[in-house]
Amino acid sequence: MEEFDAIIIGSGVGGLATAICLAQEGKKVVVLEQHYVPGGWAHSFTLNGQRFSPGVHYVGLIDEGQSTNELYKKLGIANDLVFFRMNPKGYEHCYIKDEVIDLPAGIDNLNTVLAKRFPHEAKNIKEYIGLVQKVSFELQLMPKLKGFWQKITVPFRTKHFGKFALFPLKKVIGWHVKDPLLKAVLNIQCGDHGLPPSRACFPVHCSVMSHYFDGGFYPMGGGGGIVKAMTSSLKRKGGLVRVKQKVEKIIIENKKAVGVQLADGSVLKAKTIVSNADPSITYLKLIGEEHLSKSLLKKLSKTKYSVTSLILFLTLDLDVTQFGIDSGNIWYLKDEEMDEHFEQLMKNDIAEGIDFPASFISCTTLKDPTSFNGRYHNFEVVTFINYNSFKEFNDLEEYHTEQYAKVKERVVQKLLNTIEKIIPGAKNNVVQAELGTPKTNQFYINATNGNVYGTEKTLNQVGPFSFKNKSEIENLFLCGASTLSHGVGGATHSGVAAAAAILNRTPDQVLKEDPTQHLRIYDAEDQTTWPSWIHTKRADKVRNFKQPKEV
Repeated sequence: MEEFDAIIIGSGVGGLATAICLAQEGKKVVVLEQHYVPGGWAHSFTLNGQRFSPGVHYVGLIDEGQSTNELYKKLGIANDLVFFRMNPKGYEHCYIKDEVIDLPAGIDNLNTVLAKRFPHEAKNIKEYIGLVQKVSFELQLMPKLKGFWQKITVPFRTKHFGKFALFPLKKVIGWHVKDPLLKAVLNIQCGDHGLPPSRACFPVHCSVMSHYFDGGFYPMGGGGGIVKAMTSSLKRKGGLVRVKQKVEKIIIENKKAVGVQLADGSVLKAKTIVSNADPSITYLKLIGEEHLSKSLLKKLSKTKYSVTSLILFLTLDLDVTQFGIDSGNIWYLKDEEMDEHFEQLMKNDIAEGIDFPASFISCTTLKDPTSFNGRYHNFEVVTFINYNSFKEFNDLEEYHTEQYAKVKERVVQKLLNTIEKIIPGAKNNVVQAELGTPKTNQFYINATNGNVYGTEKTLNQVGPFSFKNKSEIENLFLCGASTLSHGVGGATHSGVAAAAAILNRTPDQVLKEDPTQHLRIYDAEDQTTWPSWIHTKRADKVRNFKQPKEV
């Protein structure tokens, strides 16, 4: 029987961050991953030689001195990472009705672009974006307030947060902005937390917007580039990552977590167990109700999970740049009625109709120039749905039936119809089109109801109401999107917070300054910023694609 200081269940960026922080303190750590590759939602995979990343589409605050940049330096992974700056003139493209409105990097640029398109709302735009900045700043400030005098002044230091925190996004933006199209543009990033404006927690939306105010960045190698840097760092520190290791249960003895039992029956023991699985998987499936308090069982019974998704992994044999496609994300809305579109997407008849009213489109071969073979372009096309849309397959152990294949084919055609509106002729130039469903999410990520953002980010499930890193069971800790925050940055920070709780320190004490670390950043749109090795890497990719394969 093997023994460790810490066992991490799940290799998402939260679990990997916890493992790195513990390993650098000399702890004997192992990360167990049920999938055949590590990374959770951050992993990448290939289909017929083309790379896709289901969960990482962009990261914010990557510039020198910003928080994600500093996080990667202090985790000791910055030297192994390269990020490409997405189109600064439009890292988000809003396709709404017959218009395309770009969101540029930089607060001043954003104010200028929106004021030019909506001159009658110029003053309101500046006030609203200013409010978003203030609420986001105050949200981040609150955990840092220490001591009696700082805490007693919380109401004054966080007055904007206090004034608007209890209201949904739709109500707050309605108090500041009147133009329906402008509201849709400012709310477009609701897709980054998975709730419509009428239900979205305003501070969460402020946090998301603020995260990208200075633009979006994409990792070389896709999400897998981040995972590779994290696993390499962990291994250098003596930690282990084991794939194809499905944990069947967390072993509880005398109300303490003491180890895990794997699907093959083997047992691993540890002083600390950390679960990167969501709370329902952790508590109800891996531990069991008999070990949980009534209050925790009540909380779990009321817990709601975020939306699930359809993801089309698409390769086109077409020069998509002729249609204005670049490194920026595309958010497509049939019209500005976001709440109505969300309601329609949550209906269970996903195979009906000819297209979806809203979707997210990412061209990874333009975000990461080193992945482009000179001819094919890869896309991830995402739309949200209700988990019950696949209810006829949910209880089937083997769901790959003929009916399942037919539903997938109809869905693929609907998504391709949406692509056609943006890239005419796309359907005639498809190299491959593979669909990921909620069942796919469950199989590979082991997420409750195939959720994409952990718990639903409503007011009663975030901040002080979210699941804590330290559990009620001794020696058991949680990390990931259902704890501190979601997204690549949020989940990574949750892992640091879990390690801090284990070590009885603050996150700032856990993260170590390392002046030898430097994050390389280049412009996806400007080849003059690329060093020679990127040009060589891209040229090799093109040459290898053009060379005839040996028989």
